Amino acid sequence: MSRRKPNKDELELWRKVADTAVPMHPKRKVPLAEQVRKSPTRAKAIEPIMQFELGVNAKTYQPSHDITGDIRNSVAKAPVQMDRKKHTTMKRGKLKPEAKLDLHGMTQAEAHPRLNAFILRACSDGKRLVLVVTGKGKARDDGGPIPVKLGVLRHQVPHWLSTPPLAQIVMQVSQAHLRHGGGGAYYVYLRRQR
Repeated sequence: MSRRKPNKDELELWRKVADTAVPMHPKRKVPLAEQVRKSPTRAKAIEPIMQFELGVNAKTYQPSHDITGDIRNSVAKAPVQMDRKKHTTMKRGKLKPEAKLDLHGMTQAEAHPRLNAFILRACSDGKRLVLVVTGKGKARDDGGPIPVKLGVLRHQVPHWLSTPPLAQIVMQVSQAHLRHGGGGAYYVYLRRQR
């Protein structure tokens, strides 16, 4: 959003307010702006106030409200629990997932039980690698008073997979390769059931 320049009335109002300001340093009897105005020859000796435009140094971006950081970093920094060679092959998209769950368009209340049932069923069927598609989330804020996190399911799914009843079943969670959904999907590698 570009900032508009103040009009003449606003500048005049600003000057009136600035003239009534109480000096921070009581040693100076007359405000600096007034000294420059009254004695133009002294203006060279006294450094005048620099001209400025309102909003020039203002930040044009909105800061992120996400204090937990990017979910991709936290998933990528998780220690590798599975075989490293197989993990590298999986991250390159060379392993084909044995099952897929798509959570697009679901709320958290709908997605959580579906995810639990899907993982438990895949484990009981003896599957090792499954794909959970969350989507990347909506790219804009509704403008409400509470900031909305980009991709609520994308942030929640790794947490759900690391808490009971799935924590005992899930060995590794990694972001999917581009051919399987990239940032909007996760590989979930399950433990072998005995």
